[in-house]
Formats: sequence, structure tokens, C-alpha cells
Amino acid sequence: MRGRWRSGLIAAILMIVAAALALPEVSTAGKARMTAMPAATRAMWLWGDNPAGEVVTWAAQQGVSEIFVHVSPSVLTNGDLARLQDMRARAGAKMIKLYALGGDTSWVSNPKAALAWQKTALKTGLFAGVHLDVEPYLLTAWSSDQQATLKSFLALLDKMRAASSLPLEADVPFWYGEYRVGNKNFADEVLRRVSAVTVMSYRDAATGPNSMMAVGQDWLNRGAVQAKRVRLGAETETLTDCGHCTFHEEGASVLAAELAKVDAATRTQPAFGGIAIHRYGTWRNLRG
Repeated sequence: MRGRWRSGLIAAILMIVAAALALPEVSTAGKARMTAMPAATRAMWLWGDNPAGEVVTWAAQQGVSEIFVHVSPSVLTNGDLARLQDMRARAGAKMIKLYALGGDTSWVSNPKAALAWQKTALKTGLFAGVHLDVEPYLLTAWSSDQQATLKSFLALLDKMRAASSLPLEADVPFWYGEYRVGNKNFADEVLRRVSAVTVMSYRDAATGPNSMMAVGQDWLNRGAVQAKRVRLGAETETLTDCGHCTFHEEGASVLAAELAKVDAATRTQPAFGGIAIHRYGTWRNLRG
């Protein structure tokens, strides 16, 4: 009787352990393959044509190690190449990586335009990778034919990834995990096709209900499972329709304090890839 009890107990324990290891939010494999990012890892979006020296100096002062630099499809002919070359030289001296930033919602149904942009941007030889900002949910087809739109977006990622050996990253809303494409989770399918994602976790608090951590946690969990980096994003622009989505009202000191809390809260999150601030101009002009 005692032998059967022990055997049953051991079997039950083994079943519990196996079930725990199977949970999607627990990623032993992901943790084993990923190393922790340096403390206070920062990135930022740069959408304007600001002078290279101004941008890189500011970025270095803020501890930014990655800049997502908007690149025009006509960069080779519009006279902007010299500014970007200057930025690359200055950024390299500060150990800052530049990523080619681009995105047009129409690319979902017109991947040829996306591939042409990517080819032009990478032809400059200035960038460590591609940072894609395409928002398929802004299309009317998101409502009229959502499944086709989801599949088209994934096909766009497939084509862009296949066209270059450099990393492909994507900006994503925090709620992609609520959607399915066929019988698969849409967020998981996006992650499979990119090197990293930056979550638009735009909230003006680090932790607690409806915070950056609260809305970003789903992507952090998924990133750990696939061993993919997940940055969290912070907004600094004026948003009249969502005051709690931006640090514009709170100012620079509150932003810095809250982002430090995010750093502390993610110390045990293997997928955490730092924080990206949107965007250079409004971040720099925040009140103290």
C-alpha cells in the first residue's frame, strides 16, 4: 500500500512538472537561449530630417543605443543621403546602431512598393537592419475582410525577410494576440517572421492596471517562447484623445522615473529588449 502511494505520488509530481513546462508563458528554452539586455537599454524613432549632429549628440546623452531613422523612398535622389551618411559616421563613433525606418499602410496590398523601398534604403549601406512601421488595422479591409488582411500582412513580412539577410523588425500594437489567422495566433505568426518587435505599449505609468507592463506583458511572454526580443514603447507626443497614453503632460522627469520602473520590473523577463521612445522631436522638447 505504501509502495503504491509513493508510486502514485511520484507520477502525480511528474505530471505537474510536465504540465508546468508546457505552459506557453513559461519558456525554459527561451530563457536558455537569451541573455539579459544591459540596464536602461534605449531606442528612439526619428521621423524628421533633423541635423545629424544634433540627433546623435542628444541620443548619446540619453543613453540611446538604437535609432530608427526614417528613410524616404527617394533617398538616393532627394539630397538627404549626405545627412544620413553624416549621421551614420557620428552614430558609429558613439556605438549607436541605425535602423532604416519606413512604413505605409498601402504596403499590405502593395508589397512591391515595400520591397523597392527596402532595397533603396539598404543600398546606402548605412543601416544595421530594417524597422517596419505598417499598421494594417488602419485599412478599411481590416473590417471588411480581416482574414485576408491578416494574411497579406504576414505575406509582406515574408517577402521583406526573404529579400535581405539583415534583421527585420516591426512595430506592433499590444493587442495583436487577440486575433487569429486561420487556427493560429496572429501575434505568434508575426513574431515568427521578424527578428524583434517594438510594442506600442503607450501608457503613462510603468506598472499596475492599464500600464506599460500590463499591456506589454502578452508580447513579452510570446517573445520568451520564441526567443525573440520585445521592446516596449513609450509615447511623448500630444494625444488629445488619450491623455493616459503619453508622457507629454507629465514631462521628462516623470518619463525617466517610470521607464526606470519598467527596467526594474523586467529584470526577470528574458525577452525584454529595452524601451523605445516615440519620438525624437517631442521627447527632446518635453518639459522638465
